[in-house]
Amino acid sequence: MKKYKYVIIGNSAAAIGGVQGIRKGDLENEILILTAEPWQTYSRPLISYWLQGKVKREKMYYREPSFFTENNCQVRYAIPVEKINPKEKTINLADGEIIGYKNLLVATGSVPFVPPMIGLPENLNNTTNIFTFTTLEDAIGIREILTPKSKVVILGAGLIGLKAAEAMVSQSQSVIVVDLANRVLPSVLQEKSSDIVKKHLEAQSVSFILETSITEILKKDVLLSDGEKIPYDILILAVGTKPQCDLVREAGGEIGRGIVTDDRQQTSLKKVYAAGDCTQSLDMTSDTQKNLAILPNAFLQGEVAGMNMAGEETYYDQAFPLNSVGFMGLYIFSAGTYEGVVYESESPEEYKKLFIKDNVLKGFIIIGDCMRGGIYTDLIREQTDLSTIDLEMLISSPQIMIFNQNTRKEKLAQSH
Repeated sequence: MKKYKYVIIGNSAAAIGGVQGIRKGDLENEILILTAEPWQTYSRPLISYWLQGKVKREKMYYREPSFFTENNCQVRYAIPVEKINPKEKTINLADGEIIGYKNLLVATGSVPFVPPMIGLPENLNNTTNIFTFTTLEDAIGIREILTPKSKVVILGAGLIGLKAAEAMVSQSQSVIVVDLANRVLPSVLQEKSSDIVKKHLEAQSVSFILETSITEILKKDVLLSDGEKIPYDILILAVGTKPQCDLVREAGGEIGRGIVTDDRQQTSLKKVYAAGDCTQSLDMTSDTQKNLAILPNAFLQGEVAGMNMAGEETYYDQAFPLNSVGFMGLYIFSAGTYEGVVYESESPEEYKKLFIKDNVLKGFIIIGDCMRGGIYTDLIREQTDLSTIDLEMLISSPQIMIFNQNTRKEKLAQSH
């Protein structure tokens, strides 16, 4: 049995963050990366753009192939991990091999949540026209059968479902999005901002059936909860995702809304760390535990885990919800928690809503011109006291001039 100082399960953003974190404290010891997927690490948000034909496969790489050789990483593809044995500090692979570890990072991400429906196949891999939409494999399968005559039905009007709609509407006969909620992007936007997005997508020929769901999948139709039947050639199940916690759960690790870690990203299992979509995080804007399945959070958690694995003690305590996405030329930037005093503005170029509580920016929604949204995220992350800020300028035109003179000098000094 071979033993490695560092083993990482997974090969997406959290895993890459883990590699970079380890290399901040250890430039020598080999890192073993085990991934169930057969692909070079890629950016999952780009699968819709690949399906749409906007990016080539090599442009989807989250890191170039040379990244792994330069960082002394051995990557083993298409090898699922079946079990973690924390007492023995070993892991069992699906091919029967047992590998030892000194430090283990679990970066297994999330898996699609598929609600129960009559007629749903037990294994979607055995179907030819029913897909989820979270992996490159999903996009490849869809591209193989998508034609200009395809009738596409998507269950789920969240980020995943709407990106799937964007990718297929110009390549199909029709796209209909079904959701039980009364608005699109219900976990990201509020009613007014959601309506702006919905109208924009409808103008691009995406149709919506809201406040209903699919109860039965038939051979050529889906049956809705209101009794209506809709024909489909391709059915996309995009209700959402859930954290992939099985390995840690079965090893006896603590699970909440994801794998529970401390602020060093260590789980309740000794020398086992976790990062990314599989974990639970403390949302600093609401002081509540959440599963924050977003790429920046995954990378930063992975980096902190890697640094601690290599003996460089550090902490991650600045997690909060953050979404930046575009749909057919309309851009959305949102972050934080929607509570507190509301400041709202609207123009032909931009819709903006800020949430301020206890003199601190708790969250925001921007639709349209998002160029300066980074200032808002900095204010949230740093918990800046807004009594030092020109509030009117903050709302209308965020820039460094919103800060008082002393704060401006500090920020300019930090940037040099």
